[in-house]
Amino acid sequence: MPIIAKSTGATQRTLAPTGNHLARCVKMVHIGTAEETIQGKVKKLNKVKLYWELPDETHVFKEEYGAEPFMVSKEYTLSMSDRANLRKDLESWRGKGFTEKQASNFDITVLLGIPCMINVIHRTAKSSGNEYVVVSGITPLPKRVECPEQIIPSFEFNFDEKFSNFDELDEWTQGKIKETDEYKAKVNSNETETVEDAPADEFDDMPF
Repeated sequence: MPIIAKSTGATQRTLAPTGNHLARCVKMVHIGTAEETIQGKVKKLNKVKLYWELPDETHVFKEEYGAEPFMVSKEYTLSMSDRANLRKDLESWRGKGFTEKQASNFDITVLLGIPCMINVIHRTAKSSGNEYVVVSGITPLPKRVECPEQIIPSFEFNFDEKFSNFDELDEWTQGKIKETDEYKAKVNSNETETVEDAPADEFDDMPF
């Protein structure tokens, strides 16, 4: 008689509903630079992850906290080149393109607290058969539409002044960050790169 071990897959989480939602950017995590294999080629990519709360879509995830808004996220290569997904989504979000001068030195932390519309779809993972959430589109709020007040406090992790927030990240994200060049440099030698602030008047025309 065979003894068959079956894969039950990962525990299915409660997913944010599909469709177009009011949303607000509430969390930003600089993951850092690490190797990734894309189409058989190994590349070093610098990644950042943005998170949005959906204030009109709530769920009781833990009884002690009551109803809380769903939160969705999307990971990007930290690049504002013409073909970069980050630039494409930000231009869609703000409703107009960037000049090359703006794109060359854009501080994405200005996105924290900014509302938008998020389109959510579900896909199925081939390995586990579980569904997961994908942010498939970001657009400005329609005219005369207001987003509810922010519920989840803004959160940022980076390798400079926000490095102390590392312990507040989930274990999976911490593990990913620990593999990056920035984390290793920070822990081993406490050396970090600094980026000059862009002159404030460069972005005066931006809706962000």
